[in-house]
Formats: sequence, structure tokens, C-alpha cells
Amino acid sequence: MSIFSFLFKEQNLPDEIQIMDREEYKDAISKGKVQLVDVRTKGEFMSGHIKGAKNIDFFQGSAFESTFSKMKKDAPLYIYCQSGNRSQKAARKLVSMGFTKVYDLRGGYRSWSY
Repeated sequence: MSIFSFLFKEQNLPDEIQIMDREEYKDAISKGKVQLVDVRTKGEFMSGHIKGAKNIDFFQGSAFESTFSKMKKDAPLYIYCQSGNRSQKAARKLVSMGFTKVYDLRGGYRSWSY
């Protein structure tokens, strides 16, 4: 792994995953009912989250998989975490579970200021 691929991990993402800037993400999730998921811990979620988000903790292993398995895999899925690192890992996992369009918030919740 080169230093560049380490620093710019998102360039190696599968086609099913798209990283969106804050404004683009906000516009997308405001267009009606969407699958919006916060993959942070319950404590992080309780300290503040994007309105309408469902909390599914990435670190909960089988509970994470079980909850997502009940969601629509062919509908767009919007996820975020605190900084963007955890949600990228979650996005990869979700693609392996069959999700076809996963949108991740660049910079995570800490970049959200609405």
C-alpha cells in the first residue's frame, strides 16, 4: 500500500459507494423519505445526530448485520459516523451484504453544522 492510497482511502472504494460533501448530502437527504443511518455508538448518537437518522452501531457486529438485513438493499442508503472513517468501513460491509447504492458523508457528523 502506498502512502497515497493510505491517505486517500476513498479513491479505492467500490463503485456502489459514493462520498458526498456536506451540501450535496444535505440536499439528497432532504428530498423525502430516505434510509438515513448513523453508525456511531448510542452515546455518540444521543449527543447529537442528523434529524431523521436511525442509529445502528457499527461496533455491534451481528446486531448491525441483522438490522441492516431488514432494510431495502436496492434503495439508496445514506450513512455517516463521527469523522467518516467508521462509515467507510460500514459502507464496505454493507456493499458485501448486497446494498447497491451507499452514500457516505465526507468528514462525518463533525462536519455537519445544520
